[in-house]
Order: sequence, then structure tokens, then C-alpha cells
Amino acid sequence: MDTAEGTLPQRLRTLPSRLTNHAALIANRIVDQALAQAGARRYHYALLAALEEFGPASQAALGRRTGIDRSDMVATVNDLAERQLVERAPDPDDRRRNIITITAAGRTQLTHLDRLLAAAQDEFLAPLPAADRRNLIDLLTRLVNPHGDKHN
Repeated sequence: MDTAEGTLPQRLRTLPSRLTNHAALIANRIVDQALAQAGARRYHYALLAALEEFGPASQAALGRRTGIDRSDMVATVNDLAERQLVERAPDPDDRRRNIITITAAGRTQLTHLDRLLAAAQDEFLAPLPAADRRNLIDLLTRLVNPHGDKHN
């Protein structure tokens, strides 16, 4: 963790919040590169995963579930619809609202993205043996869960 000026002060090298943030930056770079291989972004993956797991939903509900902002949601749905990975149809209960559904092609793409992300996780966690990986995931889960997903 050297900088252009030399070694970081000890205080910075051992701050859990700084280490976690630095690890997140590295992980995000690796994930973004993996998704880019399929012409996808994190929002694409989140939206497809939510639709596959929870079923059709309105754009607003998907935004709440995934933490994707309303303006980003519209662009993401448009992009996925153009690729025929999702379908957008009027809600029969409220014609002002659209319901988004994952397509068969979207499920196929999600499976491909799952494989890319699994490889990205392996790359990120490569310095750790399997037991340490499981322990890290457990520790991070215990840190994140009490704070909820409100800090995405």
C-alpha cells in the first residue's frame, strides 16, 4: 500500500474502514472488468438477478429492491429491453406503470454473468485459502447486516 510519496503512515495502514474501502475499490474494478467482457454493468446484473429471483416487478419496486436510482433504472431497463433481456409491459392493475419481466435470453445472460462474477470473486480472493475466504465472507456479513442495505 505504498503511495507516490512512500509508505503510508501506520495509522492509515491499519484502519479497518480504510482497508475495507481499499478492498472494495479493488473488488469493484475486478467485477467491472469481468462484466465488461459480456458488455454488461453491475446494474444489469442486479436487475436481472432481482427479476430472476423475485419475479416480474414495476420499475419503482425494482429500484427499491436493488438500490438503483430512478433515472438509472429507466436507462438500465431501456438497455436490457433493447437487448431483449427483459420485457416491459403495462401493469394490468395500473396502466401508468410498467411491469418488467426477465426473458429466456435474460436468464441465459444472467447465467453467463454468474460465471464471470464467480471467476472475478476467485481473482479477488486469490490470496486467501478457502477457510479464510469463508471467514472473510462471514465477518463482512456480520458487519454489514446490522446496518442493513440502506448504505448501498
